Amino acid sequence: MLHVKQELLASLAASLDKLSPGAGEKAAFESPKAAAHGDLASTAAMQLAKPLKQNPRQVAESLKADLMAGPAFQQWVEAIDIAGPGFINIRLKPQAKQAVVREVLAAGEAFGSRPRNGQHVLVEFVSANPTGPLHVGHGRQAALGDAICNLYATQGWDVWREFYYNDAGVQIATLATSTQLRAKGIKPGDPRWPEQAYNGDYIQDIADDFLAKKTVKSDDREYTASGDVEDLESIRLFAVAYLRHEQDLDLQAFSVRFDSYFLESSLYTSGKVEDAVRRLQQSGKTYEQDGALWLKSTDYGDDKDRVMRKGDGSYTYFVPDVAYHIDKWQRGFVKVVNIQGTDHHGTIARVRAGLQAADVGIPQGYPDYVLHTMVRVMRGGQEVKLSKRAGSYVTLRDLIEWTSKDAVRFFLASRKADTEYSFDVDLAVAKNNDNPVYYVQYAHARICSVLANWGGDVASLKEADLSPLQSPPALNLMLLLAKYPDMLADAARDLAPHDVTFYLRELAAAYHSYYDAERILVDDEAVKKARLALVAATARVLHNGLQVLGVNAPQKM
Repeated sequence: MLHVKQELLASLAASLDKLSPGAGEKAAFESPKAAAHGDLASTAAMQLAKPLKQNPRQVAESLKADLMAGPAFQQWVEAIDIAGPGFINIRLKPQAKQAVVREVLAAGEAFGSRPRNGQHVLVEFVSANPTGPLHVGHGRQAALGDAICNLYATQGWDVWREFYYNDAGVQIATLATSTQLRAKGIKPGDPRWPEQAYNGDYIQDIADDFLAKKTVKSDDREYTASGDVEDLESIRLFAVAYLRHEQDLDLQAFSVRFDSYFLESSLYTSGKVEDAVRRLQQSGKTYEQDGALWLKSTDYGDDKDRVMRKGDGSYTYFVPDVAYHIDKWQRGFVKVVNIQGTDHHGTIARVRAGLQAADVGIPQGYPDYVLHTMVRVMRGGQEVKLSKRAGSYVTLRDLIEWTSKDAVRFFLASRKADTEYSFDVDLAVAKNNDNPVYYVQYAHARICSVLANWGGDVASLKEADLSPLQSPPALNLMLLLAKYPDMLADAARDLAPHDVTFYLRELAAAYHSYYDAERILVDDEAVKKARLALVAATARVLHNGLQVLGVNAPQKM
């Protein structure tokens, strides 16, 4: 149906150009708000009415006549209805909808994807400091970030996944001190235990392995402990490496990978922070006041100017962020997406202001941000707040162990990022239609069972006669399959992986309805082959969509 839609769109553009030269450039189809109104819709008549100084329904009638006179509309369109002030509703012939089945089976895994476009995008996500296990909020970042990367890949982008973390500073110092105290036998509850220290059991695990002089290896570092409890620097290096390794295990369990790990400390050691500050000073966008260096961020829409360098000579946290994004730009990433918690909302204006003030050619609005809320975890009707291992929060690994990687990924991507979300552990393990990931996966497995019972070669279905596919449930299912490529494009543009989950649930529902309405393995060979081709195409689209989310498409359940 993709080529059908392209032919119809070209015909619409030509008709619009006849009415108003140049109008064809804006030719587009929409989905009618109600299925009863048709399969495609256009508001072009209402948009042209004013410049043409005509009643929109008159324009619509002229368009209808010209469109139905063209070969594309004659071949693929059953009827055109004009509704309301000038809506053009288009009803497709069954063969137009049937075309998508052959397109899906021919394209396979590539269905819905576009050719490589030569553009590069960097997506930064998770970016957890190595001070403890990954929590559920990091899990939401991982699910959103990986799905957004996969969406960009379907649209032809070369995608770079990056993990940025602070390997120095107050939090790391607290980690080292907490580990040293545990190594000395001092535990939470002891009068000598600092209030700000980390209390989780994982700190004792680090201390024990440090005393055992173990070697830990993560994706970006390897370190062997000295075993000397007085060697705070060795404890710090070992603890960071240990927790980076633990985070790697969490991410492996979640099937998330990264192309690079970027250290905040490298921005200082490489001189990139000092270079960024120098650029800002040279641009005339800074000033000294009260012993501090300030950025004139109000020149770029911020609500107040921001301190860059404090009186003690240390930089505020947004300065290395500016340096980091200049580095991203200099690496050739003209498109950058940052996925962070909503607590980072206040940094957006100052980082963008700093990038504009640095005057290195970065456009306004760079980078893009996706801000997500935290996640409440519910179990047995009660909120779960604590994890013995972490000491104060539910970890990502807890959630995966309680449910599954697939459930966690699907659930955490199933709402808009800035929407509050409660993860229901009991629902995530339920084997019924209320569980959305089970519902979608079961649809795929159900089709695989039908195909296995048939026992034929699925590749042979590419040549099946599809004309028997005339029933309303079959036509509805095919129309949904045809919407998949546009859904992917829209979800990628809007950074909205939740659209994929909504689509998959709708497609699964359409398949279940079709399965209940029509028997597939019938005696009539032509009808059977047509129906098998339809369900095989449906399984392929379900598989492709689940793959975007990083969720498995099981053949048996």
